[in-house]
Amino acid sequence: MALWIGEHLMKPTLPALLTAALASSLLAVAPASATAAEEGIGQPGEHNAITDVPGVHVGQVQSDTAPFLTGTTVIYTPEMSVASVDQRGGAPATKETDLLSPLNSNPGVNAIQLGGSSMYGLSATNGIIRWLEDRGEGVPLGSAGVAPIVPAADIYDLNRGGDPKARTSAEWGYLAAEATTDGPVRQGSVGGGTGARGGGLRSGVGTASTYLGDGIWVGAMVIVNPAGSPVDPLDCSLYGVRYGVGGEFDGYQVPSAEECHSEDSAAAQQMSEESLNTTIAVVVTNAPLEKAAAQRMSGNAHDGMARAIYPIHTLSDGDTVFAVSTGEGEPLQINDPADSRQLNGIFNAGSTTLSRAIAKAVLSAESHDGRLSYCDTYPSACADMPQLEEWRTAGEAPDVTRPEFERARRALEQTPVPAPGARNAALETGASDRGDSAAALPVAGDAGGGAPGGPAGSLDPAALTAGSLAAVGVTLLLGAFVALRRRRPGVVALS
Repeated sequence: MALWIGEHLMKPTLPALLTAALASSLLAVAPASATAAEEGIGQPGEHNAITDVPGVHVGQVQSDTAPFLTGTTVIYTPEMSVASVDQRGGAPATKETDLLSPLNSNPGVNAIQLGGSSMYGLSATNGIIRWLEDRGEGVPLGSAGVAPIVPAADIYDLNRGGDPKARTSAEWGYLAAEATTDGPVRQGSVGGGTGARGGGLRSGVGTASTYLGDGIWVGAMVIVNPAGSPVDPLDCSLYGVRYGVGGEFDGYQVPSAEECHSEDSAAAQQMSEESLNTTIAVVVTNAPLEKAAAQRMSGNAHDGMARAIYPIHTLSDGDTVFAVSTGEGEPLQINDPADSRQLNGIFNAGSTTLSRAIAKAVLSAESHDGRLSYCDTYPSACADMPQLEEWRTAGEAPDVTRPEFERARRALEQTPVPAPGARNAALETGASDRGDSAAALPVAGDAGGGAPGGPAGSLDPAALTAGSLAAVGVTLLLGAFVALRRRRPGVVALS
């Protein structure tokens, strides 16, 4: 098969080695009965995106309106899918990763978040979880409903839009989940990659896919935000471009010597001036994998990061890769020798596909507020790449506006906690202990309970006996006592 490797970027022996390595991995995946005539083996899919893998949807939202420069990306699988994770950076911001260990009983995931806003942005998963809950998707809990499983990893992008408290929340996750589709995926400075930087360059989201034959696909999605750089200092080319297939990087040129030795270039090749970074990714296949095989796939995919970024996995990074299998049927197992050949092919393809996605993220990014992109730093490299506009505009990535945020906030409303002044009668009858009491009880100041025929809440002194007045006085005293007790700091429950 003929694969475009971009040999103009490499030493004379490297193209042949890469071609042989990729070809051998693809042959390993195809069963013995597969014919060489099958079309598309080793090539990208229709969208050259993670959504080419059957059973994968992507949704993204963001805001680059000051003081915001952040967003959320969701990889959603309508059918709960086997997943695992491998984390190698020294400063991760992650959630629910322990569930993905092969040692634990969790059956799979409903979605994975790749987001911005660092540890604060992990709260966006609450919106994704609510969206899934409303659809009845998650681990069944009987009468309690479902438990949606949504692991997450976020990049550090705080304060890049002007305010460190301008960050994502549950509303952002809900809107991103609503936006999920199995169609084209927008790349560049969108979604969770809106505030991303690669070394000294503006960066973002990238995605790619590879067909392995016999109906098996591998896809990758990444947010590139490393302390290191995706740029080779020898000639200012992108490391990841040399792994391109199917003409995806047609038109790319090694930057001119003048551009490569400019002041902008020197700044672009430096490690990030910040001490906190992270590159996060998801690799997916529709081959059925056991959980241990998914973990192995996530670990191998880190090789793809190491090929496209240098240095990688520093103490300032939180580099994390999730691996997902959407396949059905008998899972491939890492301790079954009969499965080894196919698994090795899938793992190797995942690694290379991730390298390509990293290069696409950097090429798709656009300059913002003085932070230059790769293509603006080295315009000669990108001048003949009309496909960049397609990558930057494909699919949907809605901006988070105030009306949409408020709509999501209303959708996320929960049963309210009873107010301290809730009706005493409810306390006396024990209604406050019922699970639906918060929705049922009126709060202090609500109308109701008045004398028949009179204004709500009114009392007619002429109609009350002395005993009734005494009873009312005792009730009011008890109510005040209860209210004071509830306001004591020592009895406030925090979780």
